[in-house]
Amino acid sequence: MKQNRTLETPRLLGIVWPFIAVVLFQALLGCISLYALSAVRGYVAGESLWSKGQKDAIYYLNLYADSRDERIFSKYQTAIAVPQGSHDLRVALDRPAPDLVAARQGILQGGNHPDDVSSLIWLYLNFRHFSYLERAIERWTVGDSYLVQLDNVAQQMHAGISRGSATEEDIMRWKDQILAINDGVTPAAKAFSDALGEGSRFLWRLLMVVNLGTAVLLIALALWRVHRLLGQRHAFANALELEKERAQVTLASIGDGVIATDFEGCIAYMNPAAEQLTHWNAEQANGLPLASLFNLLDENAEKDSFTLIEHILAGQLSGGSEHAKLIQRLDGSTVSVTLVGAPIRTDGRISGTVLVLHDMTQERQYIANLSWQATHDALTGLANRREFEFRLEQALGKLNRAQSRHSLMFLDLDQFKLVNDTCGHAAGDELLRHICTLLQSGLREGDTLARLGGDEFGILLENCPADMAERIAENLRQTVQNLHFVWKGRPFVTTVSIGLVHIAQAPSTLEASLRAADMACYMAKEKGRNRVQVYHADDTELSMRFGEMAWVQRLHMALEDNRFVLYAQEIASLGRTDNSGGHIEILLRLHDESGRVIMPENFIPAAERYGLMTALDRWVVQNVFKVIQQCLSEGAPQPLAICAINLSGTSIGDDAFLAYLREQFQRFSIPPELICFEITETAAISNLGSAIRFINELKGLGCRFSLDDFCAGMSSFAYLKHLPVDFLKIDGSFVKDMLDDPVNRAMVEVINHIGHVMGKQTIAEFVETPLIEQALLEIGVDYAQGYLIERPQVFTCESLQRREIRPRPLLFTAPGTFR
Repeated sequence: MKQNRTLETPRLLGIVWPFIAVVLFQALLGCISLYALSAVRGYVAGESLWSKGQKDAIYYLNLYADSRDERIFSKYQTAIAVPQGSHDLRVALDRPAPDLVAARQGILQGGNHPDDVSSLIWLYLNFRHFSYLERAIERWTVGDSYLVQLDNVAQQMHAGISRGSATEEDIMRWKDQILAINDGVTPAAKAFSDALGEGSRFLWRLLMVVNLGTAVLLIALALWRVHRLLGQRHAFANALELEKERAQVTLASIGDGVIATDFEGCIAYMNPAAEQLTHWNAEQANGLPLASLFNLLDENAEKDSFTLIEHILAGQLSGGSEHAKLIQRLDGSTVSVTLVGAPIRTDGRISGTVLVLHDMTQERQYIANLSWQATHDALTGLANRREFEFRLEQALGKLNRAQSRHSLMFLDLDQFKLVNDTCGHAAGDELLRHICTLLQSGLREGDTLARLGGDEFGILLENCPADMAERIAENLRQTVQNLHFVWKGRPFVTTVSIGLVHIAQAPSTLEASLRAADMACYMAKEKGRNRVQVYHADDTELSMRFGEMAWVQRLHMALEDNRFVLYAQEIASLGRTDNSGGHIEILLRLHDESGRVIMPENFIPAAERYGLMTALDRWVVQNVFKVIQQCLSEGAPQPLAICAINLSGTSIGDDAFLAYLREQFQRFSIPPELICFEITETAAISNLGSAIRFINELKGLGCRFSLDDFCAGMSSFAYLKHLPVDFLKIDGSFVKDMLDDPVNRAMVEVINHIGHVMGKQTIAEFVETPLIEQALLEIGVDYAQGYLIERPQVFTCESLQRREIRPRPLLFTAPGTFR
């Protein structure tokens, strides 16, 4: 901060303000001095007039006593008026509230000049108690008392003479009084004059001392200020020297070349980086024209017609942007640089220029490397996914301009993970490099081979007939199969699954082409691997896979937007009283982007195939628990209905999902007795060990379980003995046709009987007519579910508490009639 203040430009007012203050103070002091001296001079003049008037009055009064001439008395009156005016001035100003008007009239009557009126009043009012002026006023008061006596004698004398009654003795007595008054007033007048003189001399001496002191202060201040300015100048010079040294050290240490010239373009300075860049020594180049160091070339390596100095002065090399140029040195070599230049201005005039050159050789190499890395795979050196998609998009664009055929292949190595898992990633990387070499050797010149990620590759065959593309694909498959890869004495069999798409006409979008090739490769995997699957738009199986893949993104968006909805359907008790709160099954629906309700059979297959079922199960559990918690917090009447929640086979075998369920029970404080999980028979039997452990864990908390769709899949009553479920749900395919098909009725009876023998309750699905309900009652099924009982309703708190618990009545009152 101190150094920054040192380098600041000094301000004129900051330098001269002390001198201005002293001059203004001295001018004010001089004005006050002159004003005071003027007032003292006015009093001195007034005293002179007062003394003269007093003497003239005594003279004329004595003359009047001898001559008794009225003209002489008039002269007396004129003479006495002067000291009387001074008397009136003093009396007016001595009042508690000074009468300035009377004082002004008294001053003018006393013979003073009108310009002295204000200064006389100012001096009297402000300095009357000052020692010299106070003594003078005391003498003035004494003199005024004698004049009052003189005027009284004059009035007596004038009255006596005017009446003619004045005798010689009176005249002599009056003259003696006049003489006595004169003897008394003269010392008072002299003392008044002496006091004023002493006061004026004191004031003169005081003003002399003050003015001399001010002059001394001004000299001292000037010396102090000059000393400080000299110190600042010295600090400024040191700071400049320091900044110059720093600038030179900085310029010498930076990697950019810096060249400074004079106005004519002759070299004045070069830093070491500039010496290295131009192959010139600074001492040798000093004073030479800038053009003698190197030539400026444009982007086409042609000599620029303008000089660098002209570019800089025209503002074409200003900072804030890069100006890429080539410079050609004297030895003919060229180097790519970016230039930034600016003129040096001194007092508004251009006195030189500064040019900064940055060597772009390494940067250009880095850019080239980064560009290659951005479009190629580091391991194999092949084009990466981004570059592959760019080239594919370019090829598709050509279809709009000319009739041609392209083919697109997706390749996925079979069992590549086995190599990584058993021998490590080094073996996998080596295998990938071998396969890339083989694949590249089997392609035509101009074909694009790219590594899309992991063990996936893409091939673009431009202007390739369909039959040739299929032959190339088959040859590639055989080549990979014939590779004998051995890692540390361990052989591996390598095969590849290939999906092939023929792109024959526009418009065909990039996304659609890639998706078709990916799906074809997926189908090749599903059909046993090590094969080429050609995509056909009318392939029903591929169309179904396409639909499922489209659902994946829609399901992700639906989860993010919370567009799933829960429904509830009653499971009613048949033929007996149920003392619990009832039983409902939670059903899942989806609201699509336009608000339509989508049934689960449309999206569940895609969710199961592409691993989204666990996410859906988590969503269902959390939202069911939210509704139950809300119902409990609102003080709903007990008991509440049992909620049956369907779980997928993926969730049953997932330990993380089991931990998630425990966490949700604790988070929402849900009584486990209110929850019944439904699992399908197929999911349970296909992973029997995990299913048994999963069921036992949750039954330990108090939850219940239903085995859904029993006998609809690969059922075996032997498995049923090991599954600790509470309910068996008889598949609806048996229930809905049981009145017309004796076999279906027998299946219902057998399942119900076995379930009861094993201590499990049975639930019949698809109960849609009173006749089916009557038949189930006769068989002894415990619960019924279907449109006859209740159509699914949106799941709310009311779903848990609105139903009345009572057995379903018998519907027949007579053969063929209903109630």
